[in-house]
Amino acid sequence: MAEKNLNKDSFTIAEPAALGLLGLAVAALILGVADLGLSTGPEFGSKSLMIPWILMFGATSQLIACLMDFKRNNIFGATVFGTYAMTMYSIAITLLIINFSGETNFEIFHYGFGLLAILIFSLIATIASLMTNKALFSILIAVDIAVIALLPHYFMGMSSIPAGIFLIITSVLSFYTAAAVLINTMAKKTVLPLGSAIWKIK
Repeated sequence: MAEKNLNKDSFTIAEPAALGLLGLAVAALILGVADLGLSTGPEFGSKSLMIPWILMFGATSQLIACLMDFKRNNIFGATVFGTYAMTMYSIAITLLIINFSGETNFEIFHYGFGLLAILIFSLIATIASLMTNKALFSILIAVDIAVIALLPHYFMGMSSIPAGIFLIITSVLSFYTAAAVLINTMAKKTVLPLGSAIWKIK
């Protein structure tokens, strides 16, 4: 029986952006609703039921998209999805510790500085996204504003409602972009526009 010569060019890796964006959309919706106070408080109990959604959608789906984008040599998608996946894992583990460790005296500043680090990366990614399309740029702008709005909440105890609003906006934009990538790819034409790159490198 003749052996088939298989190499890396024998396999086609599908576009993973729709999966990663869907994960971001679901996680941003869950987190945004919580920050708006629509799913938290004595009548709702703890935030422990948020953990599976953040772990599976926000973290794992973006990690899968990250690894696939590395394979596709897409440094932007791989770096952004990978960083946001690690962020979601960190959020989920933080919620696990808060809900199940029995500890009550937490130093929330550590969490705030973690968000500050993510903001720095997110601003860098926003600049890079100018070379992709307007949809991704819009998502990153919404993420930037959401994280900026969260910093006063954790450092000064201010309301998380502004952050919740922009997380919901992030979710809506991510759902749209995921739908556009999926539908456009399957239709092999532009059905839902993503907008051209703002920064066009010649």
